Amino acid sequence: MQNLQEATIRDLAKNCRSVEEIQEALKEIFKESLQVAFEAEMDEHLGYEKNSIEGNNTGNSRNGYSKKNIQTRFGETELKIPRDRKGSFEPKIIKKYERTSNQIEDQIIAMYAKGMSTRDIEEHMADIYGIEVSASMISKITDKILPMITEWQSRPLERVYPIVYLDAIHFKVRKENRIINKAAYSVLGITVSGHKEILGIWIGESESASFWLGVCNELKNRGVEDILIACKDGLSGFTEAINTVFPKTEVQLCVIHQLRNSLKYVSYKERKEIIRDLKDIYQALTLEEAELALEMFKEKWGKKHPIIIKSWENNWLELTTYFKYPYDLRRIIYTTNTIEGYHRQLRKVTKTKTAYPTDEALLKIIYLANIDIAKKWTMPVRNWAECISQFVVYFGDRLNKELAI
Repeated sequence: MQNLQEATIRDLAKNCRSVEEIQEALKEIFKESLQVAFEAEMDEHLGYEKNSIEGNNTGNSRNGYSKKNIQTRFGETELKIPRDRKGSFEPKIIKKYERTSNQIEDQIIAMYAKGMSTRDIEEHMADIYGIEVSASMISKITDKILPMITEWQSRPLERVYPIVYLDAIHFKVRKENRIINKAAYSVLGITVSGHKEILGIWIGESESASFWLGVCNELKNRGVEDILIACKDGLSGFTEAINTVFPKTEVQLCVIHQLRNSLKYVSYKERKEIIRDLKDIYQALTLEEAELALEMFKEKWGKKHPIIIKSWENNWLELTTYFKYPYDLRRIIYTTNTIEGYHRQLRKVTKTKTAYPTDEALLKIIYLANIDIAKKWTMPVRNWAECISQFVVYFGDRLNKELAI
């Protein structure tokens, strides 16, 4: 094989005087190699070589060729596909209805995964390879990952997740000649070993208790038996749903989101002072100290900002779940920064698109981006050894099986 490669390179160097000539020569070599492969496949299919007397009276034989143009990394190539009389032969290298080589498809999917627009992919393929690929062809190629998405979204999950984060990232999607806002709802779990894992992504227009009930039931059907702590933004209907499916799960509302929502009702001149007073609440050392700080905040700002007071009081139970745990655990559950960081990485890939033509197009780019992001999740979250030790103290009976205690 090495001698053959060296001979081919010498022939190219002898007969070609430019990069373009080398590329054209490689295109011809590639075409001839495919033709030889087709003939070999036909020999195997029929059970005898071309023009061999072994084929007499076998009931099937060669029946000429059909022409087919395919897109390859060397440009467009016209091939002659052998036919048999029974019409039962199909090449393995290039399937019956394929119009692109696997290498080209892989490159298109890779570019799509990086957030390149359809127009950018078209221009790139034309500039680098001299290949014309249409928007419909790109869509058909990337549609091949849809079964992979279905398989990923229904894969078995672990029995217990100590922490699960929930949040949404919003996109614009076309629907019946209108552009509407849709959310991709992500569920990010922390495994017993401390590693991050996206459990699933759901596209929807609105959230409700019934929506989240469906998500929770799906997680349960995929093998999740217990979630120790669920950290959420102000997701409507989630608490009711998770209490139904996982009644032992504790819910922690993101304190930072609560702070941001509170500042919506505050003038610029008052922001610094109110932030400082709210910090006294959520940075308190104990629940009793936090309750005292809330009372002091209420006395100071109650008449001027009753909406803020009402919001903190209404959400108090879910806002203060983290106070029962030590610092290392508090740090990772009092906010949904973990999943927000994941969404920021998604946004880097999806920001080139102002709107997606379908839910499937949106799901494809999110899935491909997720695969790239998850490759970097090789280490457990910071200080996980200390955290899991604390989980054993508080939830020992629910973790014994996973930790072999």
